[in-house]
Amino acid sequence: MFEKRTGEIVTNLLIDDWGIDHIYGMPGDSINELMDDFRSRQDDLQFIQVRHEEVGALAASSYAKLTGKVGVCLSIGGPGATHLVNGLYDAKADSAPVLALVGQVPSEEVGTGAFQEENLERMFDGVAVFNKRVQSAQQLPDLVNQALREAYVNNGVSVLIIPDDLSAVKQKYEEKLTSSVYAKTEVFPSEKSLIEAKEAIAEAKKPVILAGKGAAHAQEELVEFAETIHSPVILSLLAKGVIPDNHPLCLGQHGQIGTQPAYNAMKEADLLLMIGTSFPYRDFLPKDTKAIQIDIDPSKIGKHYPVQIGLAGSTKDTLQWLNDHIEPKDNQEHLEKYQKQMDEWRVSMQMQKRANTDPINGPQVMYELEKIMPEDAIISSDVGNVTVWVARYLSMVRQKMVISGWLATMGCGLPGAIAGQLAYPNRQSIAVCGDGGFAMNMQDFITAVKYKLPLKVIVLNNSKIGMIQYEQEAMGHLHYATELGDMDFAKFAESCGGEGYRVEKREDLEGAMQKAFLSDKPAIIDVAIEDQAPLPGNIGYEQAVHYTEYLIKEFFESGKIELPPLKTATKRLFN
Repeated sequence: MFEKRTGEIVTNLLIDDWGIDHIYGMPGDSINELMDDFRSRQDDLQFIQVRHEEVGALAASSYAKLTGKVGVCLSIGGPGATHLVNGLYDAKADSAPVLALVGQVPSEEVGTGAFQEENLERMFDGVAVFNKRVQSAQQLPDLVNQALREAYVNNGVSVLIIPDDLSAVKQKYEEKLTSSVYAKTEVFPSEKSLIEAKEAIAEAKKPVILAGKGAAHAQEELVEFAETIHSPVILSLLAKGVIPDNHPLCLGQHGQIGTQPAYNAMKEADLLLMIGTSFPYRDFLPKDTKAIQIDIDPSKIGKHYPVQIGLAGSTKDTLQWLNDHIEPKDNQEHLEKYQKQMDEWRVSMQMQKRANTDPINGPQVMYELEKIMPEDAIISSDVGNVTVWVARYLSMVRQKMVISGWLATMGCGLPGAIAGQLAYPNRQSIAVCGDGGFAMNMQDFITAVKYKLPLKVIVLNNSKIGMIQYEQEAMGHLHYATELGDMDFAKFAESCGGEGYRVEKREDLEGAMQKAFLSDKPAIIDVAIEDQAPLPGNIGYEQAVHYTEYLIKEFFESGKIELPPLKTATKRLFN
């Protein structure tokens, strides 16, 4: 066997054994040896050169969330490594398998305080399920296998820190210590807990299902189960799209971004069924209601709610068992009550979406996007007020959505759209961002142009970080440091080589959308929108009191009051 560069062996492992076809990153002096081996197989391994390493890590995380495959990102040591951290924490928080290949100063300089040397093992320790610095070239191929295996098995982040000189060392790699095979344990609930769940379901008169992203691979079983027990289905944010938003069983999302019918149904439930979710917002869950939780990870059962029955197993297999063993319920009164409420809610949402007003508001933008987006589109939502508009007003059928869920980092919209377009090149990838979130990583629109990714970016531009302003107001404070200033993102798009459309009037919105979506170039639709508070589906007493305090302060400070939509606010107050 001929000797090969260690970097070449690693490159072959990534492509041939693990099926990795692209990597996000930025080359540099402490990773350039490995980069040269990537160059030698660039037809098989596309290197997506991002303009900021955070985008690379967020894109790798989004790719993993969308496909279930490992996302791979790369950086130099020192500053490049520190830039990765936010995106890697997003992957950790949302249980996405990601491999970070991180450069380091040459082996003989480690520990000497060399230029750009940082203690990378310590820095990545809190984010990674596997975090190793390679000590010798002979270790490197086996550690690549181990890192990828750990990322897949633990649905988390693996970090491999590689002193750059090791990739250039030649070796035969004859005695392999590891392989590219990995296996996951099959988990299924105990018979005792299944029977307890069956009995609890039989006794319930007002069951309510709260489904999370863990139910995404069990859509048919979930719908059959809900139909059998006549339960409405409420979705967590990460589960949007698990069943169509207009499905007769669906009450939409829950929590601050949720719907009034979801809030009401949850409040009245006598049995809560948490399926593939660890919904953390305790204030939006019933106080003293019997609960069953299904989760493949036993450690998550009872983590955020005092459930009485835990079913540790895959949602698909567990729901199938329940479907095979439970008796259909006769009483549909509870379900029909909330279906009626949801029908009224949808009518109200449609009225807001179709309103012909200037200035434009967020729901109207969602209406025009809803009309033009393909049924199989990838929707990458950023974090902020835009999350409310997407969750509540954008009706999805078969589209796939990705977002930074548990970390909820702003700036995730564009990286998610880049990953979506690369993962599904024959589908339309769309980023929906506020101007605050988009501005955090807008430089990588150039990446979309460079690699001819025909993604579309909708920017809801109110020249401020609106969600933070609303949160300050809801606490009774005057808003402070939330103004961003004006920015024409359409002109920015054009300066990058893409297409840009600036929309300031309602009558121009549909036409701009159509032009952008007909183009095969990356495009930004920059929509100047009204500053509108993202009112919760249900407004509680304390929220109302604190918001009133803000209004009084604002009046004394400026002599004016800008009220939220009174009809909408009154309808949701104390309901």
